Amino acid sequence: MRIPLAREGYPFILASIFVTIALWLLGLHGISWFFLALTIFIVSFFRDPEREIPAGPDSIVSPADGRIIIAEKVFEDRFLKQDALKISIFMNVFNVHVNRAPASGKVLGIFYNHGKFFSADKDKASLENEQNALLIEADNGKNFVVNQIAGLIARRIVCYAKQGDVLEKGKRFGMIRFGSRLDVYLPVDCRINVKIGDKVKAGRSIIGHWR
Repeated sequence: MRIPLAREGYPFILASIFVTIALWLLGLHGISWFFLALTIFIVSFFRDPEREIPAGPDSIVSPADGRIIIAEKVFEDRFLKQDALKISIFMNVFNVHVNRAPASGKVLGIFYNHGKFFSADKDKASLENEQNALLIEADNGKNFVVNQIAGLIARRIVCYAKQGDVLEKGKRFGMIRFGSRLDVYLPVDCRINVKIGDKVKAGRSIIGHWR
């Protein structure tokens, strides 16, 4: 059975397998067991399972696997420049890290910002950490933002999408390597379907509905 993996993981997996085999052949069996465990961890981290995307144009799905750490009304002053419903999802190193589009729409802009690497579950991570934001116009004409935020361990944000791309709900658009966070900013007239502490799955869990 083929293990579905994100393509970004192959260099890390192959390198770890090579080191494991080389150490074993050199007779360094103790440390080779450590690298075998590391290989298994890396394979687990880069897994990319298929997801059944909920039908219905009014549903908004989670862009990431993880735990809801913020679900509140805020003023989004960088992209939407208006009140918005903010949902933040914290991903630990054991979650699937492939990111998916919360709703279908056109990418109006992509904004990458170099920053620091505070723990992704801290409030200041939304403002000060390295991040990559996508401004998307949904099929219903309403704009929303998905912001990939690097964390304490994460050092690499990957985004497949480009300005002008049309994304389908649940379509993969990127990932963040080794622990991170996703912030979603939705129009205030959306109905939120999650609360702090809830665990969600990318592309499968419904976090809200359009009105």
